[in-house]
Amino acid sequence: MKFGVFFAYWTHEWKGDYLKYARKVRELGFDMLEISPGQLLNMSRQELLEFKAVTKDLGLTISSNLGPPKEKDVASADPAVRKAGIQFQTDIMRAMDLVDSRVLVGVLYSYWPCDFTDTDKAANWERGVASIRELMKTAENLGITYCLEAVNRFETFIMNTSEEAVRFCKDVGSSNCKILLDTFHMNIEEDNIGDAIRHAGDYLGHLHVGEGNRKVPGKGHLPWDEIGRALKDIKYNAGVVMEPFVLDGGRVGHDIKVWRDLSGNADETKMDEDVKASLMFLKSKFL
Repeated sequence: MKFGVFFAYWTHEWKGDYLKYARKVRELGFDMLEISPGQLLNMSRQELLEFKAVTKDLGLTISSNLGPPKEKDVASADPAVRKAGIQFQTDIMRAMDLVDSRVLVGVLYSYWPCDFTDTDKAANWERGVASIRELMKTAENLGITYCLEAVNRFETFIMNTSEEAVRFCKDVGSSNCKILLDTFHMNIEEDNIGDAIRHAGDYLGHLHVGEGNRKVPGKGHLPWDEIGRALKDIKYNAGVVMEPFVLDGGRVGHDIKVWRDLSGNADETKMDEDVKASLMFLKSKFL
């Protein structure tokens, strides 16, 4: 396993100084930094290559976490929107290739946050599968593992459980198409988190970890021993990325629905200490 953390743990916006966070997470003991790849499209080729060089020097793996906007929804009933969405994700994967980021995760089959104006699940499912089959040509060509995230019912109506995510993957029919499970979402939707992981099996390409209130692992009630046993049962050896959100305010706080400070009024140094301690906690449970 490679252990990582999403840069937005420290930020109020879906952008940041990726060179700073690459150095920070390596110093804290992580193997992986997760970024928002939309920012890559606003970076020059020279900046992208510099980011790649720094992460290679640090021995750090980069994963990319995308929540496409509604106007880039690959499952939209509007063909022009679907076309724009396919082009957007294609451009994202090409930029990822330049920084050697080989894992793309998120609500890639729709848009996020969902506003639930169209809840025809069957139609969105069918259009999403068709679009992702098209995107798999790029993913396969670039060697990118493309992981569809099952999120809770308050964030999408299309894919809420491990069972649904696996079924969607099978409909796509590409070995590059995997799923992302997230302990926060599983805590809401699954009957048993360990069984959900076991059901995913080889389809599990990425794992997000956080407590039921979005604090760092170890500061809540989730069954980390059981999660660790399930990962061992399926011989999981891919990314385990913390996705805690503890700061209110900004676009991140609004989109994640963090309406109060969950950090304990922590400064950046204390937040670093918390996430480092959580990394040690996770390793004790998963390794």
